[in-house]
Amino acid sequence: MAFNEVFQYSIVSALMDGVATHGIPIARVLEHGDHGLGTFRNMVGEMIVVESEVYQMKADGSVVHIDPETTITPFATVTRFRPTTTKKAAVSGKAGLEDLLNSMFPKARNHFLAVRMDGVFTKINVRTAGGQLKPREGMVDVCSRQTTHTFEAVKGTIVGFRCPEYVMGVNVAGDHFHFITEDRQRGGHILAFETDGDVEIGAAQLSNFHLELPSEDEEFNEATLKLQAQGIKKVEG
Repeated sequence: MAFNEVFQYSIVSALMDGVATHGIPIARVLEHGDHGLGTFRNMVGEMIVVESEVYQMKADGSVVHIDPETTITPFATVTRFRPTTTKKAAVSGKAGLEDLLNSMFPKARNHFLAVRMDGVFTKINVRTAGGQLKPREGMVDVCSRQTTHTFEAVKGTIVGFRCPEYVMGVNVAGDHFHFITEDRQRGGHILAFETDGDVEIGAAQLSNFHLELPSEDEEFNEATLKLQAQGIKKVEG
């Protein structure tokens, strides 16, 4: 794939319906991008892809550098990231980042954005999911048992996407970010954050979207895949 095109395997509504037993090797996902996020088989932990390196951030607080050839993902979104706009700025939480991205990309309301932030964060709150207790357990139930962690005065990287409203259910509409510390030892799905002064922000507007759906997957074929917008908003924070 070219730079700054979205590749996605499966859809968020499938996770909502508990479609997470099967998937594809993460190595296949990395053929399409070096920057992104997702989850792992049975929704065990949070995935972050930073410069083609893939990490699994688990509910117990540990982080594992995974082998993409042998590890399966039921859902992932990536891009071959090349920022088209960069900026140094202090960011006051999710609302502040939303305003900043709006100013950087005033004509991108109905487009995707890929975003990366590097710097020191005064405080950052994350959650990690422990995984399904049984096959086809939906994401709302999985995330009801999520673990939260708070890191203070920590240096690290935020990776993620802004998706337009019309893809809700296919992906997560709005901002969706994961975080990992500089030493790659802690991280998770971002709930809240504050920067400690200026951080480096790089972003790109994305216009091409490639979706691969699961094939020969009984769970996916039998899922209802009805939009559960409020449920998605609840679990994504």
